[in-house]
Amino acid sequence: MKRTTILVVALVVLGVVAVVSIGIGAHAVAPGEVLRALFAFDGSSDQTIVRDVRAPRAVLAIGVGAALGIAGALIQTLSRNPLAEPGILGVTAGAGFAVTLGSALGVAASQAGQLGLAVVGSVLAALLVYSVGRQSPLRLVLTGVALTAVLNGLTLGMRLMFPDVLDQYRFWSVGSLAGREQAPLLLPLVVIGVALAGALLLSRSLNAVALGETVAHTLGTNVARVRLSTLVLITALVGAATAVAGPILFVGLIVPHLARRLATGSVPWLLAYTMVMGPILLLVADVGSRVLLPTGEVPVAIVTAFLGAPVLIWAVRKYGVAAL
Repeated sequence: MKRTTILVVALVVLGVVAVVSIGIGAHAVAPGEVLRALFAFDGSSDQTIVRDVRAPRAVLAIGVGAALGIAGALIQTLSRNPLAEPGILGVTAGAGFAVTLGSALGVAASQAGQLGLAVVGSVLAALLVYSVGRQSPLRLVLTGVALTAVLNGLTLGMRLMFPDVLDQYRFWSVGSLAGREQAPLLLPLVVIGVALAGALLLSRSLNAVALGETVAHTLGTNVARVRLSTLVLITALVGAATAVAGPILFVGLIVPHLARRLATGSVPWLLAYTMVMGPILLLVADVGSRVLLPTGEVPVAIVTAFLGAPVLIWAVRKYGVAAL
């Protein structure tokens, strides 16, 4: 099957999954009513639910899923490590620590403040991990795991010392889409959209870098500039997604592994497939979060963890230490 055909099929699947996810919840809405709410709104109660709650939540899931998936693909390509993921490399923990510190200092009250703090925390964590572990993929992963443990410990300490921070952080830290659709989404989605466009523009240069530094230099690629640009894109994607939805792990690990089997060595196609498959995964996980418990919702981060843990075990068994 041609790559373009696969991408078209994935886009169709994404549309179907989005319509189904919008219709599933405490009050089920038929797919036909969902489509009428989106394209022929008449003000009925079902259509109001779709327009005001379900559709914004689906848009949020699509944006966050694409951001985390592309961030994972970029990290794996940059580090040439199939086990790399924003959560494993400390980027997510850096965003969470920065938001918690900002809450303790009283500068994270607005969404713009949280977004800025999350991006700054992601940037600093990524720079620290990369500066310490750039000599080898093994050191990169070990540094990320160590930094994640340290930052999570500091974050927990601040939450215990400042009860107000704990109350504010509790809502944000669960990694969920429930209730987040009511927040202003324009700023984080614009940041994600710009970063996704930047990733696609950078994909050909990353294709050369993926072949090795020597080959990349031979092809005229400025490796240092590509690495810096990729790092900026990763931090923007993870920071924006984490600021609006909280820490959601394993999306950046699962999706690139699935997309890489279809891309057959092409980074541009890897990013294209990941940009579609990431939202599909998060929408499916969000549907699961609504139906797993009869009395309420499970945070979507728990669902992705259940999906991602077996994939991580499989990846370790498949690639072993040689991949590190």
